[in-house]
Amino acid sequence: MMKRARLVHMVRSVRSDPEDGGIMVRIFIAYAGIALLLFALAAAAVLWMSYANVSPKSSMKRMASAVSADFFIDMLGMEATSMKRPGETTFSGGKIGVYLAERMFHVDPSEPKSLLASELPALRSGQPGGGLIAKGPSPADGKDGTPAPSGTTDTPGGEAPPPDQGEPPQTGTGTAPDPAAPARGGGTAAPDPIPVHKPTTEGRKVAFVYHSHPRESYLPELNVSNVNEAEDSKTNVTLIGKRLAEKLEEEGIGSAHSGVDYPTAVQGYNWNFSYKYSMQTVKEAFAQHKDLDFLFDIHRDSAGRDITTASIGGKDYAKVYFIVGKKNERWEQNEAFAKRIHEKLEANYPGLSRGIWDKGSGGHAEYNQSVSPNSILIEVGGAYNSLEECYRTADALAKTIAALYWEAEKVNAPAGVSAKGNVSDQAAVAVHR
Repeated sequence: MMKRARLVHMVRSVRSDPEDGGIMVRIFIAYAGIALLLFALAAAAVLWMSYANVSPKSSMKRMASAVSADFFIDMLGMEATSMKRPGETTFSGGKIGVYLAERMFHVDPSEPKSLLASELPALRSGQPGGGLIAKGPSPADGKDGTPAPSGTTDTPGGEAPPPDQGEPPQTGTGTAPDPAAPARGGGTAAPDPIPVHKPTTEGRKVAFVYHSHPRESYLPELNVSNVNEAEDSKTNVTLIGKRLAEKLEEEGIGSAHSGVDYPTAVQGYNWNFSYKYSMQTVKEAFAQHKDLDFLFDIHRDSAGRDITTASIGGKDYAKVYFIVGKKNERWEQNEAFAKRIHEKLEANYPGLSRGIWDKGSGGHAEYNQSVSPNSILIEVGGAYNSLEECYRTADALAKTIAALYWEAEKVNAPAGVSAKGNVSDQAAVAVHR
């Protein structure tokens, strides 16, 4: 009862002295504001530590660095009158509420649209894709709206302006930007093209091109008119084989080519032993390239131009003729391989192939085809075709052979690919049948 009487007496005395009562009210409000501010700061520190998983020391440093020097001066001015700044301060009138709202909820009570922006970050000005909410000049700007000088920290609530983060760091090769590329923000840049990676045998030679009759040539390229004279030591069918190997390489098929001239390379040369000489070349190729799979012996025919020429898309091509010999016990496999090439070639270049010629089992009808089920003799054009026409055919052959190879790789990848990645003979034959 005694304590209650004293409290009632104190209140009555305050009411009786308006001046003293006003002072007490102001002191109470000041201390209540400070207590509320400290509580808010402490709560914010706890929340920040739990969110950022940082130590109390580092979190307090971050909070201290986020407010301006004027904020601390105004706090000291509340206790020491000599340090109080003239005019409005951080805690003048309703500014304490504005400050707390900005710091805790990122909402500016003076800008109602900030309530929406607080929930939709993309609407905040200065954010990627933002800038939809246009605000007036910042209090830190001049009266005419001119931005304040860089480095100033006199923004609302004592917040420092966000640092200029500039362009994102470049990663990858570190190459300079393309001067021809459109500048950032100056329009929509075209998306980077998706690189197309062609399949490749990664340096492994899987195709071998050679010539049992290397001097077979073409009349339009020579100064002769008789088919029997269409032979030359330099301008001959080896140029077609070289072209085929080069184009196979462009298609990702590792290829080797032999253009050895047997009449000069073999002592006591005899045309009747041509396939004996070329067999030695094939054996040497296998010794040098362990992954060889496809073998192509390129020749030219002696038939007339009307038989050996095809017109496709307004251009003349030298027709191809596939030769299979039955002296080889596994000739069906070679025939199946030739048939696959013939069918795909005809699908893409109608009329380019003359088909498959079964040469029986007499004479030279082995044609080195017993060394691999994917070995075939191909006649490209005839004596009356030009090199240009034969080159077109070589290009078409390369695309066709490459397509067949990659199809076989795709079909047989799980079980038919060796440790080095090439298709085994058995797997390839299974595909070509």
